[in-house]
Amino acid sequence: MKLVLLSGGSGKRLWPLSNDARSKQFLKVLEDKNNRVSMVQRVYKQLKNVGLDKSVVIATSASQVDMIRNQLENKVPIVVEPERRDTFPAIALSASYLYSKCSVDRDEVVGILPVDPYVEDAFFLKVAELESAVKNTESDLALIGVKPTFPSSKYGYIVPSNANSEHDCLQVSHFKEKPSELQAKELIDKGALWNCGVFAFKLSFILNIIEGLGLSTNYEELKKQYDLINKNSFDYEVVEKANKIVAIDYNGYWKDLGTWNTLTEEMTTNIMGIGTISEDSENVHLINELEIPVAVLGGKNLIVAASPDGILVSDKESSPKLKDLITDFNQRPMYEERIWGWYKVLDFSKYDKKMEVLTKKICINAGKNLSYHYHQHRVEVWTIIKGSGELIMNNESRAINAGDVIEISPYIKHALRAIEDLEIIEIQKGTNIVEEDIKDPIFSWNEILLDLKI
Repeated sequence: MKLVLLSGGSGKRLWPLSNDARSKQFLKVLEDKNNRVSMVQRVYKQLKNVGLDKSVVIATSASQVDMIRNQLENKVPIVVEPERRDTFPAIALSASYLYSKCSVDRDEVVGILPVDPYVEDAFFLKVAELESAVKNTESDLALIGVKPTFPSSKYGYIVPSNANSEHDCLQVSHFKEKPSELQAKELIDKGALWNCGVFAFKLSFILNIIEGLGLSTNYEELKKQYDLINKNSFDYEVVEKANKIVAIDYNGYWKDLGTWNTLTEEMTTNIMGIGTISEDSENVHLINELEIPVAVLGGKNLIVAASPDGILVSDKESSPKLKDLITDFNQRPMYEERIWGWYKVLDFSKYDKKMEVLTKKICINAGKNLSYHYHQHRVEVWTIIKGSGELIMNNESRAINAGDVIEISPYIKHALRAIEDLEIIEIQKGTNIVEEDIKDPIFSWNEILLDLKI
């Protein structure tokens, strides 16, 4: 059995900590043995605990590849979506990757998992049972349904038919998305389960759909055709049209950490970052990524979150509505993690409708490096404020230390490696300050030295 972790969200539900480059699954707000971990780190560790980690690939957008590699240390193969086009295109591309890149047999069972459930390790043992559920029942799809503990209006429901169970599986009649609490109670009385978004199918099932659309099952070719794939959810495009669906039930703890109110219930501390909460406050969580303090006095049932991308003050029960409220917030991400460290945008200005100035604080972790590359449309000025490193510019290598200032003109190739943790204030000035202006990058330091014969 192969497993695909879907990790390509747009970063709106846990704003302002999440953004287009750092979606919710990368926020290190959970705890594992006194260490801060993200959702994707926690889920991957749990898969490893039950021996399923070697079967995993991750589907994500191009902007999040660095963060996955940084958090999982290049342990997992990555399927890179050319653009975000919902879950059906992501799963189709993942299927083509398994088939053409990994030589997975068409009869192999593939499981699909989100990266934001909060569960016990036993949940992933249940995931392993999906393989036999697909094969033994000859179903198009097999799903995991969670036995409800209360009539929630926040979750979708898997509604079984009246048919007898087959091979310990329930025949699925239909699905009901986020019913009222009264409807939910009626569904539970009929044996309905919470839909946790975990399902499996034979690889041939999806490959046949791809071929039926006149598209290639070769990964590289399908990436070129990606904009031709219907921009729909897997539920709409596939599940609702499947001939036979079965479900297996999981009777254990499960929670979707998709919103601030559910996430804060699993946090072990009320304060992260610089700040304080008054003693007369009740059920308040403060998460502060800024370098200035935040104080909360007399608050009740609040989430207060501050980052370079913005500040949120919300009643916890209202926090699920956040995504709809910030639809017009389209600024560039102000904080990003990369495989070499992180950067924070300090200021961005635009003059005369052409000239742009972007100021960043950059941290390169010891032993890591920026790629060897050049720019066409901007000048960069680096002021080293902490640490030491090695700079390559104009095919020459030299040491740099705190206090040094380096100016890099267009078309000058350059690279930088941190010997100690390096912190830099970078000022970019040009007519088109975008990531696409990073030209001909070489990422490996050894390859850089070999290329330059240094």
